[in-house]
Amino acid sequence: MGRPKLLMGWRDETVIDAVLNAWQTSGVDQVVVVVRPEDRVLAEHCRRFGVYVLVPSEPPAEMKHSVQLAIAHLQRICQPSDTDAWLLAPADLPELSGKLIDHVLTGYQPSAPKIVIPRVRDRRGHPVLFPWGVAKELEQLGADEGVNALVKRHAVTEMDWQDDRMFEDVDTPDDYRRLAGS
Repeated sequence: MGRPKLLMGWRDETVIDAVLNAWQTSGVDQVVVVVRPEDRVLAEHCRRFGVYVLVPSEPPAEMKHSVQLAIAHLQRICQPSDTDAWLLAPADLPELSGKLIDHVLTGYQPSAPKIVIPRVRDRRGHPVLFPWGVAKELEQLGADEGVNALVKRHAVTEMDWQDDRMFEDVDTPDDYRRLAGS
């Protein structure tokens, strides 16, 4: 991308601003952002939102490791029960909305916990909601397994949504230009 994509301009803010604003306007209780140690500017930027910013001493090798760090942090500060849940989404989804996050939350039934995933037609997206009990399985994932392996092992509720732009991430300059122009 040539520069940190999360700090690139997005409408009248940055990509990470748009994402953190979505989380903060939703019904979630806590937001945790895992930032690589070399991304000090990003970490400081995120702290202005009042979210938990975790900066590990070594950069996480994979998303799975970032998730493990975030879950361990939530376990310490929130002491969640088995009826609680956690949500996961990459930080480069600038079209994410609080309404979509809340829609996913409405699909969670603590008495019959399932993973909840938003869907537009046949396409699944983020955020993905996991019952808290699934967090225990993160440490047991094999070296070649990502968090998606948990989705394959558990029952899933799919929540229909209308706008698949919210599933679009910014991985390349072309992605950024395409999304910014929409």
